[in-house]
Amino acid sequence: MENPLTHFNEQGRARMVDVSEKSVTERVATATGSISMKPATLDLIQRGEIKKGDVLAVAQVAGIMGAKKTPEVIPMCHPLNLTGVDISFEVQSDPDPDTDLCAIHIQATVKISGKTGVEMEALTAVSVAALTIYDMCKAADREMVISDVGLAFKAGGKSGTFERSQKAGA
Repeated sequence: MENPLTHFNEQGRARMVDVSEKSVTERVATATGSISMKPATLDLIQRGEIKKGDVLAVAQVAGIMGAKKTPEVIPMCHPLNLTGVDISFEVQSDPDPDTDLCAIHIQATVKISGKTGVEMEALTAVSVAALTIYDMCKAADREMVISDVGLAFKAGGKSGTFERSQKAGA
């Protein structure tokens, strides 16, 4: 059986995978994640009363920038010419009955015509958007929790389509 971990050379050391022989295909990846917070914190966000500005607008731009900068922070990622990045938010205003926390659910979809996929770019976009929300709101709520960041969907390339099962997380 061939080793599916391709980021190691014959000496067992890290390498960037050579994609020069791969075909250019349309590729897309969607990642999701959440940030939970006190209801009062979400209320401040929704009323536009966070002193640093419009939290979701800034987080959206930060997520897009994060996708574009992925190879600068993930060592083995290829620099890519992304053709599209979209970040969306779903606000859960009703507190979870178990935790009494509200949440903002984040979804990032990244597209490319290229020789390698954009899963890491989508995951980075979600993570950076969540971290930006935390940064902008930490003065009001240092107990926020970022969770459930994961790949939800990917299509294109040799490995085809992947869709996360409902059992695998949010």
